[in-house]
Amino acid sequence: MTQTAEDKGDKPGGSRLIRFWPLAVLAAGLILFFALGLNRYATLDTLRDNRDALSQWVAANQALAVLIYIGAYALMVAFSLPGALVATLTGGFLFGTLVGGLAAVFAATLGATVLFIAAKSALGNLLRAKAGSSVARMEEGFRENAFNYLLVLRLVPLFPFFLVNLAPAFLGVGLWTFVAATFIGIIPGTFVFASLGNGLGAVFDAGGTPDLGLIKQPQVILPLLALAVLALVPVLYRHFRRTR
Repeated sequence: MTQTAEDKGDKPGGSRLIRFWPLAVLAAGLILFFALGLNRYATLDTLRDNRDALSQWVAANQALAVLIYIGAYALMVAFSLPGALVATLTGGFLFGTLVGGLAAVFAATLGATVLFIAAKSALGNLLRAKAGSSVARMEEGFRENAFNYLLVLRLVPLFPFFLVNLAPAFLGVGLWTFVAATFIGIIPGTFVFASLGNGLGAVFDAGGTPDLGLIKQPQVILPLLALAVLALVPVLYRHFRRTR
């Protein structure tokens, strides 16, 4: 009987420890990335200095290069490493706007989903259990319109990408809602920077630097804002019907 009681007592603690492992691994990877100084290489200077070798290898190994790119980009997002913008530009530079943009969208969605699942399994239930009534009401409201709210957050970069990956995990958002909103919402911005990356060769040849503030230009940000407003229309309509 004593052994049975101990076994019962050990299981909850053991299961909690197992749930924390994925998040712990991602946090350790982020720390290791900076400890090894790898952040120094996630720059456009690295791409410029190695452009010829990369272009030649990609031309000879197109399919493999795309797969490696998707895997590396997904890991970068999952571990919340800096350099995702540079990675998107690199995709456009190496594969062109269409292939590079699609590869970046798939990779970013995959990496964001890994982080979302890790955070939700490790901390989501725990935080919701300890949350007060006001947080619970906010969670209920967010979850009811989760797809629309997430779509707005993906379309307009109001908050860091990694933060938008984590917050839904703590607010009870479903997995497929998260995946769909992320995939659709990042398409416009990703293709803007993939297109910019597609022209990096000419920029490098001229000795210049790309305008990374392009996303803030009126001709880019205004259509994104219009899409964000459109995504909120169903939410406003449901609110209007309730008030009536």
